[in-house]
Amino acid sequence: MSRVILILGDQLSLEMSSLKEGDKDSDLVVMAEVAAETDYVAHHPKKIALIFAAMRHFAEELRAAGWDVAYTGLEDDDNTQSLLGEARRRAQDHGADEIVMTEAGEWRLRLEAEESAIPVRQLPDTRFIATEAEFADWAEGRKALRMEYFYREMRRKTGLLMDGDAPCGGQWNFDHDNRKPASDDLFRTKPLTFEPDEITRAVLDLVEARFGDNFGELHPFSYAVTRKDAERAQQHFLDHHLQDFGPYQDAMLSNDRVLHHSLLSAYLNIGLLDPLALCQAVEKRYRDGKVPINSAEGFIRQILGWREYVRGLYFLKGADYPHQNKLNHQRGLPALYWGAETRMNCLSHALTQTCEDAYAHHIQRLMVTGNFALLAGVNPKEVHEWYLAVYIDAFEWVEAPNTVGMSQFADGGVIASKPYISSGNYIHKMSDYCGDCAYAVTKKTGEGACPFNLLYWHFLDRHRERFEGNPRMGQMYRTWDRMDADKRAVIVKEAAAFLDRLSKGETV
Repeated sequence: MSRVILILGDQLSLEMSSLKEGDKDSDLVVMAEVAAETDYVAHHPKKIALIFAAMRHFAEELRAAGWDVAYTGLEDDDNTQSLLGEARRRAQDHGADEIVMTEAGEWRLRLEAEESAIPVRQLPDTRFIATEAEFADWAEGRKALRMEYFYREMRRKTGLLMDGDAPCGGQWNFDHDNRKPASDDLFRTKPLTFEPDEITRAVLDLVEARFGDNFGELHPFSYAVTRKDAERAQQHFLDHHLQDFGPYQDAMLSNDRVLHHSLLSAYLNIGLLDPLALCQAVEKRYRDGKVPINSAEGFIRQILGWREYVRGLYFLKGADYPHQNKLNHQRGLPALYWGAETRMNCLSHALTQTCEDAYAHHIQRLMVTGNFALLAGVNPKEVHEWYLAVYIDAFEWVEAPNTVGMSQFADGGVIASKPYISSGNYIHKMSDYCGDCAYAVTKKTGEGACPFNLLYWHFLDRHRERFEGNPRMGQMYRTWDRMDADKRAVIVKEAAAFLDRLSKGETV
């Protein structure tokens, strides 16, 4: 009996469970570029280009490995413009009565597969270190689902950075060593760039013609789109950046968008790199004495901890999780997120970088763009859809928990024990953004006061009933209460005026 094996754009690995169960002599592999995937949010052109180019190269890799591949281009005449539609069409043409696929990483596709007229058998995605069942077992009965404790279980399961039953270095977490600001006088090797080949150039022409009006700049395009080049990027990170990844992972610099970050997340998320193999390579560097424990542990925690944790939580909480709004924030996403001018230098840098590169590192996302949206009371659904659209590594299983839960506290504290909010002081401490800003980070009120300072206290004031009993936030409210009443009134008034200008679309 022949089957159709549907491979999605983020499943570009020969180790996919669907391929492992397949038969090269009888099964047909189906891959398709479809409007349903390009249009459910207005994806950054670089993101569309990366996935399409990587898909086309992977189709060639499959054919070289002996698979029969039916590939549908976005503009093919017979394209049904949906993934399951293409799988059904190819199944009918091939005489197949079953569609096999590795489970999708987004609820909408899993639910669509369950409703298919031709039966779809969904297999577990074995690229991940923890199964969904393992995560559910770990979560059962716990009052709080904190990543730190799940991470420790993953360390024990894999043996990564373990000396017997004890963590290497005598502790699980080296965060206190990894919060250093960076400076421009530190030498940093630039990340690898890759010249588009003929296949990628054809994709770039297509994307420019079809999605040129989407937010984001397509050119220059220098991402890896093949397994070989992704592995070269991984090796470059291990050789040149892992050593200093830990200390400077939270730092931000105006003239260095990457610092020592790996730029590997997109390749992991679409299947060009294997997460466990990468963690093992990082551990080997530590055990060989080539990198310090805080850098090795900090990097492994991002993959073995956060990446696995948010996926487990996304599928545990169900399809409605991305729509949570526990703080009842209703403000529309400000125009500055889509390229409108802003005088706030930190936001300007993070958003310009996002537009040009489809990339910003985790602190820019959490403590600049995310922090501002949370303080301003932006509807988390709009924030979620924006992050999903503009970042090259964003797929809902990883993006929604990080945005809805960690960044916007819209899940009411499932992920975070308190909101990730700060005044301008944190950004000033971890970046050089404030020096060239139109606003003064040290100014709390009045003309030229940093908006983060005003909005921070305004947020605490309007959400007092919810947060004043939070053990981690009590000191903030005691500080607020010690302020002179007139000063508190000025802060609230000026913050409200700022938010009014923001909602009107005025330049802020």
